[in-house]
Amino acid sequence: MLFETYDLPFDAQGAQLFVGLALGLLFGVAAQISRFCLRRGLVAGSDQRAALGTWLSALAVAVAGTTAAIALGWVDLSDHRLMVSELPLLAVVVGGLSFGVGMVLTRGCISRLTVLGGTGNLRALTVLLIFAVVAHATLKGVFAPLRVALGSVTVDTGLASLAELPGGAVTWGAVLVAGLVAAVAWLRPRPLHVALAAVIGLLITAGWVATGLLFFDEFEPQPVQSLAFTSTWADSLFWTVASSSIPAGFGVGLVGGVFGGAFLSALLRGELEFASFETAGQTLRYAAGAALMGFGGVLAGGCTVGAGLSGVSMLSLAALVALGSIAAGALIADRALNRGPVLQPAE
Repeated sequence: MLFETYDLPFDAQGAQLFVGLALGLLFGVAAQISRFCLRRGLVAGSDQRAALGTWLSALAVAVAGTTAAIALGWVDLSDHRLMVSELPLLAVVVGGLSFGVGMVLTRGCISRLTVLGGTGNLRALTVLLIFAVVAHATLKGVFAPLRVALGSVTVDTGLASLAELPGGAVTWGAVLVAGLVAAVAWLRPRPLHVALAAVIGLLITAGWVATGLLFFDEFEPQPVQSLAFTSTWADSLFWTVASSSIPAGFGVGLVGGVFGGAFLSALLRGELEFASFETAGQTLRYAAGAALMGFGGVLAGGCTVGAGLSGVSMLSLAALVALGSIAAGALIADRALNRGPVLQPAE
């Protein structure tokens, strides 16, 4: 829309980069302060209830905002890759379970580790590198044939989104938001963290609207997208090694923005701190978790943010299955790790 109204000093590709950077900066600040991470809300711990309530708060706002944007005609997400009625069920479930196990092994989902990487956590930076390599290998490299094979097992669900059910998007969006709000009220997270989670939820809607309406250019169309960390990390890795031939886009901007926002927030709060691996066993566990998340995130169609917040915000059936599988994988891994002292994860 802005390209039609104004003579902007950048093209659609540049607009995607700036949008990703701005959203990433805000996400990095909000997530660093609130320690935003779905894993913390699923695994046993003293702050489990509050962490889950914080994450569900973001999801409620994301669903409400995106549903409103679609109802107002601001954005059309019907062609998004997660909007499929031929559901690649095996790939989504296997991918979700793998990602869930991986984020327990690494003690953080990939969005949380991106934030930690910006604060000086060397463990997180190592995980991010392995994650990006494996994700790219699954998309376009040596693991691509396995991805294609698993993705060929599909189930015809007859609908791609809850919006296709009787009542439409507004009805089912309202039902989902009401359930999430009730859950948040029961979990009782800290008000500050709820407010920061609401900011993150609004960023999801802002991403859809900015890339699908404000900076849409019909002469140079770019993908309509919002916050995600699997494809964005794969894109960022590819750009890093081939920047002379590949322009920076949304993914590069998002990753850079999250690093910058998390760094600034941690700097102002006095929370910058280097942290590294303590044992060989811990290194191996984190490396395995990173690989599982990279492989699983691609198969599932996204991470806890890409499939969880962004995907579910548009009521995608594939995203709901992916999020459920991720949660199941995390719960299974947490239960297994807590049962045996040999497998107990180190801090």
